[in-house]
Amino acid sequence: MRLKLIGCEILFRELCAAIARSGNRVDVEFLPKGLHDVGKEEMRQSLQEAVDRVDASQYEVILLGYALCGNGMAGLTARSIPLVIPRAHDCIALLMGSHERYQEYFENHPGVYFRSIGWVERGQNLEQLSLETTRKTSGVGGSLEELIARYGEENGRYLYEEFTRYTRSYRQLTFIETGLEPDKSFERQAREEAARRGWRFEKIRGDLGLFERLLAGRWNEQEFLVVPPGWRVAARYDEDIMVAEPPS
Repeated sequence: MRLKLIGCEILFRELCAAIARSGNRVDVEFLPKGLHDVGKEEMRQSLQEAVDRVDASQYEVILLGYALCGNGMAGLTARSIPLVIPRAHDCIALLMGSHERYQEYFENHPGVYFRSIGWVERGQNLEQLSLETTRKTSGVGGSLEELIARYGEENGRYLYEEFTRYTRSYRQLTFIETGLEPDKSFERQAREEAARRGWRFEKIRGDLGLFERLLAGRWNEQEFLVVPPGWRVAARYDEDIMVAEPPS
């Protein structure tokens, strides 16, 4: 098959490894990780623009190297060729091999923060991006000083506490080892980050099976959503995670 893959740069190594083992012809475009931080509507719009740029005469299917990703996939529409998307809530489930394994781990490890080889080398400015997102979406400054200047000491500190509260809910950093690491430097950086934040550290083994099946064209209904031409992605709050809806 002739496939076009549109993927998140956080998954660069995992997707490239799957491409190398695929028997299909695959062309790939990676989009910046910052799409996760601009809000679901802007993320969907950027993904739709990437889908619309694909020359449908050159490919049979467009693959999305993404999960639902905070509903950023919801509303995405297939044009003249199908879209195929893994059924998962976020990239951590992709790196673990299934959303069931991710859910089980998450339920047994509340307050866990994840790193992978991609998150270590490309995602270290996640918190700064989150503050910048606050600036763009709410119209207020992201730093404590800016908030105090605009809203006064008491209100500014309160808003800053609210905007950064998510960082205090974490108690553990888990590094997902996929086997693509060239050395121990990525794990070491993850360990150092956990120590710096005062969190526990754990390393678990990842599973690249979803990436490999995506690129091989083995799209079983339980693991992958196939969106027919003209249909669009809709989010579901059940085991399906995503479904395809016909044009209205």
